[in-house]
Amino acid sequence: MTEDEPGSDEGAGGTAVRRADGDAPTIGIFGAGVMGEALLSGLLRSGIGRSDIFITERRPDRAAAIRAKHGVEVLTNLEGARIADTLILVVKPQDMATLLAEVATELRPGALVLSLAAGITCETIEKGLPRGHPVVRVMPNTPALVDEGMSAIAGGVSCDGGHLEQAERLMSSVGKVVEVPEAYLDAVTAISGSGPAYIFYVVEAMIEAGVLLGLPRALANDLVVQTLVGAAAMLRDTGEHPTVLRENVSSPAGTTVAAVRQLDDHKVRAAFISAMEAARNRSNELAGGR
Repeated sequence: MTEDEPGSDEGAGGTAVRRADGDAPTIGIFGAGVMGEALLSGLLRSGIGRSDIFITERRPDRAAAIRAKHGVEVLTNLEGARIADTLILVVKPQDMATLLAEVATELRPGALVLSLAAGITCETIEKGLPRGHPVVRVMPNTPALVDEGMSAIAGGVSCDGGHLEQAERLMSSVGKVVEVPEAYLDAVTAISGSGPAYIFYVVEAMIEAGVLLGLPRALANDLVVQTLVGAAAMLRDTGEHPTVLRENVSSPAGTTVAAVRQLDDHKVRAAFISAMEAARNRSNELAGGR
């Protein structure tokens, strides 16, 4: 199963691990797309044993590649549902109903379910599962690939503090985690979930500007990327408000002031706000299956 299509019970090419009582808790990642593989890699780096985690994938070629790269079992959804104590569902919103219908009757009693699908509420997940299964909704982002992710978590009605702590431990393997009210998660999706794409968009524009101004593309890339890394580190490490840091670069009548004036004239700030409102609204629409 990938992030953009749910798996089936055929074709994974794996053999389900026979879990016995007393074994270490088994973690299943349902979806071998970009985020699913990023989580798998991060959890392995955090010290979870390869025998205690698996991932699901229905395409034989992709399953073989994951197995060879990470040394873990690659199972079908049904095989995984039968042995997992914790299920991490990493599918697109439109595929969630299909996945839940496939695995709901096979879940182990009390299995914890983490959903990483944008816009899909805890209530929606709970309705697709047997009564009483704890559900945690998670909004991660792609810097999880380099252990610099930002994840927000919120618990459903059957979720207690222990379940949230477990979800936080798992997601902290690939970055920072914050607990928020579920009502915030559409906004979180717009800010940090989609946020890396906005940054990459700006970086693209800055590199193109460098080329336009006569720099070799490789040099422009290096200048922009390191500037981004340095600016992010300053924001994180100094604790200063971004306005203060921007003003520290802006000499009166200088080059930075001239550039920022152009950004203001083109309403870049307003465009960013409108873009994030659109992302928030789309996340909300996804909850209704639209």
